[in-house]
Amino acid sequence: MRYLTARKRAEGKGASHTGTEHHWYMQVSAVGLAFLIPVFVFIFGRALGGSYEDVIATFSRPVPAILTGLTLFVAMRHFAKGATMMIEDYAQGTTRKMAIMFVIGLSYVLTAVGLFALAKIAL
Repeated sequence: MRYLTARKRAEGKGASHTGTEHHWYMQVSAVGLAFLIPVFVFIFGRALGGSYEDVIATFSRPVPAILTGLTLFVAMRHFAKGATMMIEDYAQGTTRKMAIMFVIGLSYVLTAVGLFALAKIAL
């Protein structure tokens, strides 16, 4: 007879079979985004109404460029993990696999395009 605690029996259970790993990742990235998004909105908002030269000048500086890139990267990873968790909960079989591949691929493409555009502006 095996004597297991309730916690040990519950580890690895759930829809994704990874326990609380996804939940903690989402919590940490959400806290990071809670600090990054207001700063990004402030930077983007100041550049929004300006001329082409003003926008290029804003995003050519290192701090706005780094914060924008970091926000883009963290937001897309947060999106990919969140969408993956949602798909794992509601889809099954091949549909699940294809949807997860699509969401992860989409997040990588959006990250790459955004960082490339930012690099073109900053350099």
